[in-house]
Amino acid sequence: MERSKLIKLFFALTAFFVVLFLPLESIPINSITLLQQRVLAIFVLAVLLWVWEPIPIFSTSVLIIFLELLMISDKGLFLFRTHSDAETFGQLINYKSIMGTFASPIILLFLGGYFLAMSATKYKLDQNLARVLLRPFGNNPKNVMFGLMVITAIFSMFMSNTATTAMMLAILTPVLAKLDATDLGRKAFVLAIPFAANVGGLGTPIGTPPNAVALKYLTGDIAVSFGGWMLFGVPYMIIMLIFVWFLLLKIYPVASKQLDIQIKGKFLKHWKALTVYVTFALTVVLWLTGKLHGMNSYVVAMLPVTVFSVTGIITVADLKTLSWDVLWLVSGGIALGLAMEKTGLSVNLIESIPFSNFSPYIIIASATVLAVLMATFMSNTATANLLMPIMAALGVSLSSLEPLGGVKMLIIGVAFSSSLAMCLPVSTPPNAMAHATGAIESRDMVKPGMIIGGVGLTLVYGLLFILKKVQFF
Repeated sequence: MERSKLIKLFFALTAFFVVLFLPLESIPINSITLLQQRVLAIFVLAVLLWVWEPIPIFSTSVLIIFLELLMISDKGLFLFRTHSDAETFGQLINYKSIMGTFASPIILLFLGGYFLAMSATKYKLDQNLARVLLRPFGNNPKNVMFGLMVITAIFSMFMSNTATTAMMLAILTPVLAKLDATDLGRKAFVLAIPFAANVGGLGTPIGTPPNAVALKYLTGDIAVSFGGWMLFGVPYMIIMLIFVWFLLLKIYPVASKQLDIQIKGKFLKHWKALTVYVTFALTVVLWLTGKLHGMNSYVVAMLPVTVFSVTGIITVADLKTLSWDVLWLVSGGIALGLAMEKTGLSVNLIESIPFSNFSPYIIIASATVLAVLMATFMSNTATANLLMPIMAALGVSLSSLEPLGGVKMLIIGVAFSSSLAMCLPVSTPPNAMAHATGAIESRDMVKPGMIIGGVGLTLVYGLLFILKKVQFF
């Protein structure tokens, strides 16, 4: 391990132990219990490890779950399960609940999305759809760029943003070859792919991990269906996509007047490919029509997993390429939220800050701006994992937020805001992949990324206002 990472890891662990062994009375949180103190120490450790990344971010999630099992579960280490004063100790959490985060319905929803993505790539469905969908946009460079963005956004609604970006950057290669090396439009084309992937992910609950994390807290009376999410996610996505297109062409105008590109390929027609086409379409239709058949999105997500496993379309070798790190990252966040909720820490944190003295509009603005700022310098999934349990408790505890939509509004606002950070290569995996092509530099992302974040955040407020007006909240 590099020396700088070792130093960061040392400071993170030091902060963990300092919080862990502080006298309860010295912690400025109302009526904090010993178990809540342990969760607070884990929370501090998670923040520092996710921000500094001295270890892989999925490793932090695994560490969170292990520490919770060890320190706050009913089957943890004996020394952590005994205390003379039950009132200041708190209630231990069932170990099955903590371990169950690895198989949360949210994880299975993402797993279904990954199976769709893997099968589409394996049987050339993605490339052939790109070939067909790009044809109507003609040879005008501006239109071709918009076409690439539309296709990227559509794929990102149902596939991993990272996988979509990898595929579309490969398709972009022949386009860049036809542009002059001095043409600023090359930067616009390269940036269009990751930006469209980031924006496209907002359209569905499985489009980007922060959306899935949000669903964990949108349950019961405030539950949002797959189709319900798309009713507001897709219009927002379309508006943002058009804005990003105009912005990139304004900052990096394309000098070339015509592009003649061809994507070779044809739809496969053997039974496995046809099975992929039918299953992909059926899964999407079932996701969109939940009210008709009664199955929620989590149950529907098991359809592609089952069909592709039984038919051998997805093999053991394919499973080894699955993005398990993202699934573990999300599960760690769910476990952290579970611990904060079950021990009462999230409520205590909210009650320790006089939020009731603040305007609800200030609270909404602060939460969403904080989400964008955090996601700029760390994983947007980690950002959502850290903020969601606090926002959920805040939305429930503050009556002043109720007229504006309460917890539902706050969760959706933070989820969208977490995906709007695009001004650095480290902000999102698609940004990092575009930067790795060598066709752009970090500074090329900063200006458009900051503008997109600012405009996107403004549109989030507009979206929340509209949703309130149509009584979605």
